[in-house]
Amino acid sequence: MTSVVHIPMMNQLLATLPERERSACLAACDTVELAFGEVLFQSGDTVSHVYFPIDSFISLIATIDADSQLEVAMVGREGMLGTSLVLGVDEVPLLALVQGAGTALRIDATRFQQLLAESPVLYQRLKSYLYVVMYQFAKSAACDHFHRIEPRLARWLLMTQDRAGSDQLQLTHDFLAMMLGVRRAGITIAAIALQSRGLIRYHRGEITVLDRPGLIEASCECYIEDCTLYNRVLATEY
Repeated sequence: MTSVVHIPMMNQLLATLPERERSACLAACDTVELAFGEVLFQSGDTVSHVYFPIDSFISLIATIDADSQLEVAMVGREGMLGTSLVLGVDEVPLLALVQGAGTALRIDATRFQQLLAESPVLYQRLKSYLYVVMYQFAKSAACDHFHRIEPRLARWLLMTQDRAGSDQLQLTHDFLAMMLGVRRAGITIAAIALQSRGLIRYHRGEITVLDRPGLIEASCECYIEDCTLYNRVLATEY
């Protein structure tokens, strides 16, 4: 669940490409509006398009059954949806659910594979992004197992704030419980603890981040490690 290097109104994987490759990618893109709660892919679907979010963000959710779901990654303007195509696999491994409404750049899967063959910097950049995502999956599994709910909630709120670009987040306790794979009561207790420390304010499904530095301090170290890895591997000017 990587953090974000802030480049206004542009997907960051595309923003620092050489001009020729960036122009070719943008020419192949449609700009689409993604609605909150929209399902872009079900697990097992064939990848029809790839998405490069701009101001939207997407949850990748592992599903065991209808009552057992867990968010394992989040994709915003730092990343892309449809990374399996980079590996030559056109099957979707996870449920892709729009968590933050907004715009994204969308490219047809066939055209995207042509672009990979024509764009060596894009291809290398997406391989680097895949490395970050693999780390993210492993770190999330360890975090979910070993860390308490309160620092995990703080981490998740920070990641959501990064992608939403706002201090105000529309989130219910039921939704948070599903995303973190815990009981609603656990989310309530953790949210009350963060609110009592003056880090957030929670009221009727809206969470406001009041003290971001304090929230970073309250989160587990996984958040900073994710940010550091993304910056080291991907924040490269070409």
